[in-house]
Amino acid sequence: MSLDGDAWRKFFDGFEREAFRFETQPKYTMPNETASLAGFLRGEPKPHDHNSRWHGRVRAFREAGKWIGRVRVVREPLTDYQRYQLSWGIPGNVEAGEDIRILDLTKTELDLPVGQDWWMFDEARVVHLNYRTDGTQINREVVEGGLESYRCWKRIALEAAVPFAEYVKAHE
Repeated sequence: MSLDGDAWRKFFDGFEREAFRFETQPKYTMPNETASLAGFLRGEPKPHDHNSRWHGRVRAFREAGKWIGRVRVVREPLTDYQRYQLSWGIPGNVEAGEDIRILDLTKTELDLPVGQDWWMFDEARVVHLNYRTDGTQINREVVEGGLESYRCWKRIALEAAVPFAEYVKAHE
């Protein structure tokens, strides 16, 4: 089953305890980020309201007692998009309450489905986020059955990744 628009929002917001994202693409081509990514690359200051809609959603989830987090996979050298995420995107997400960890696979290989992004909700529902090589999202599709592998990959990723602040401190 493919999820778009309101169906995706309803599916996403329906989680009861936790939402986990495994994020692997070296770049994402998102129309709503085009201007801010260009500003970042020009060296402009981050707008005060950058990503504020997502921050509001994260705060609402956290206030409702829900956990939301992700593991962001990187390899050095970082892409421009990853540098943008680490500088402009992730800090505000963490401040809003999202648990974001960085998994640097530059010198490490793990038994993970690198190259495939997905969300897992309450360890009971998984949605693949499918992308073209240029980072443009193709679609979102619900995974039917076989979720034990995703639970295992989630555990491996969380154990191997470091909290965002720790990653930043080690790379100052």
